Amino acid sequence: MEFLYEKRARGFCIFLAALCILQTGFMGLSGLFQTYGLRRELIKREKAAASYLLDKEVPPSLLASAWNHTEVTEEGEAFMEKIGHTERTRSYLLLLAGQTSGWPLLFLTAEGILFSVVLLIGAAVFLQKRERLYEQAEAVVARYADGRFDAHLPEEGMGAVYRLFGKVEQLALSLRAKSESERSAREFLKQMISDISHQLKTPLAALGLYMEIMKEEAGNPETVKTFLYKSTCSLERLEQLTCALLKMARLDTGNIVFEKRRHFVSEIAARATAELAERAGMEGKALITEGAPEEQILCDLEWTKEAVGNLVKNALDHTRAGGTVRVGWNRSPALLWLTVEDDGCGIAPDDIHHIFKRFYRSRHSSDRQGAGLGLSLAKAIVEGQGGTLSVESSQGKGSVFRMSFPAP
Repeated sequence: MEFLYEKRARGFCIFLAALCILQTGFMGLSGLFQTYGLRRELIKREKAAASYLLDKEVPPSLLASAWNHTEVTEEGEAFMEKIGHTERTRSYLLLLAGQTSGWPLLFLTAEGILFSVVLLIGAAVFLQKRERLYEQAEAVVARYADGRFDAHLPEEGMGAVYRLFGKVEQLALSLRAKSESERSAREFLKQMISDISHQLKTPLAALGLYMEIMKEEAGNPETVKTFLYKSTCSLERLEQLTCALLKMARLDTGNIVFEKRRHFVSEIAARATAELAERAGMEGKALITEGAPEEQILCDLEWTKEAVGNLVKNALDHTRAGGTVRVGWNRSPALLWLTVEDDGCGIAPDDIHHIFKRFYRSRHSSDRQGAGLGLSLAKAIVEGQGGTLSVESSQGKGSVFRMSFPAP
């Protein structure tokens, strides 16, 4: 009886039940009317017979006795057979029934026809509504097949049909998610190709120019040496840029699986600053790490080192000679904080909300060689491991980048 959960099917069943009840009532009334007519005709015949016998001077007492007499004798049966009133012939009562059953028969026939017509009309209306429902569902499914998901299947009822509609809606959601994922992947690939093309254009053009100069100045060792050094720097920049773009692409497409394990924060800080310590010394800047050596963090060592290194490099890029860059860490009850702090030029108020955007470079920045990928890559790495990366800065006083990770 699960079909009764559906609103239209339930309504149709109620309609049929109501018709059946009305039909039963009409038939009962017809039977009552026919019984009443038969009784009235019987009384009429009894009155006529009594009148005839009284006219023939039959004593009323004898007539009353005859009317109330119930015993059947052989003489009585023989007399009735003689006058043609037996069970094998048309009897008095059969003649009476023939006179009283004509109009009820017509009434019952008309009632049956009306019942059938109403039933057929009700069934036709129900089936027509069901056909419209199926046509509507067909149109919506066709839109789903064309990749348009602005319409939805009806959901106003219960029953097998609406459960089927629900499953189709789930399938449509899956198709929509897949379609959007594919579209995002195409847009990402298009944007990535555009970004790579744009970012590689400058160093490649510079390399071409350096090659031309070295060819023209082949007899001048000093000039060749100078532009050979510049070519090497451009190649290094190309390598760094290509690696950064590939890492961003892997993070954006979800192809990175972070292998999180417990590591000492001091180890991460040491690895992140090892390659930059020499640069800091050459530029006259102090690079300091400070924090409890026993503190641990649950993270992917290589990727977290990459994020911290990018923040340290950014701090060195924006700190003048004689400045200090500090990498520190401390713990709260639920989080472990890892900070990179500098006393450099700081971040302009109109830039602070954009610095984590890919390829963003401030017009106030003195660093013209960076591609604007370091901070966005660091944020993607931290957030990919369930952490957060934020910044506080005062222009002219320095900046503090804070990474937070769930405490292990």
